[in-house]
Amino acid sequence: MQPAAIRDKFGDHFLVTDHTFKLGIHHRFSAHIAERFRRRDVLETCTGAGLTTIPLARVASHVTTVEIDLSHQQQARQNVAKAGLSQKVGFITGDVLDEHLLNDLPPVDAAFLDPDWADTAPGHQYRFINSNTRPPADALVERILRITSNLALVLPPHLDVAELRQLPANEREKLYLDGSHELYCIYFGQLINRTGETEYRVAL
Repeated sequence: MQPAAIRDKFGDHFLVTDHTFKLGIHHRFSAHIAERFRRRDVLETCTGAGLTTIPLARVASHVTTVEIDLSHQQQARQNVAKAGLSQKVGFITGDVLDEHLLNDLPPVDAAFLDPDWADTAPGHQYRFINSNTRPPADALVERILRITSNLALVLPPHLDVAELRQLPANEREKLYLDGSHELYCIYFGQLINRTGETEYRVAL
């Protein structure tokens, strides 16, 4: 992985693999999303290499982040330490859908959910209902809504938003990078600025 590509996407030369590079959100998007979590105690799911954990921790009161893959979590720990934010982040290892995993979760008042939807095989179709993300986005939202109603959920740009009609009132923000629709971020509860569809555009 070229250091310049890592810096361009994530704002610094963080530790990544090809997979976590692909999964990671551009730092201009992650910083924008993180602003809605300012001064909150945040639960993050699907840590990956910690590349969204870092902007969340910069503005939040505290971040507790859950990752099932130990190699990803090790990358995240190193990246969070490189950013000087280890004291603001707690790590949990395991499957966030495990009913017992979060029994001892410290108090949180918002959650950031970023399931793995990076499958780009020919013919792949992204779904929210009976989701084929990892973990399934629909099951993840159902699980975390039992903890907090203040959620942000990252979803792929190819999603049929009609599948989201069953969800509580939300803001569907379309995020664009140089005119290309890169992803959705769906906000719920107190994280909503305006219900319905909104846009955020970044020009590089």
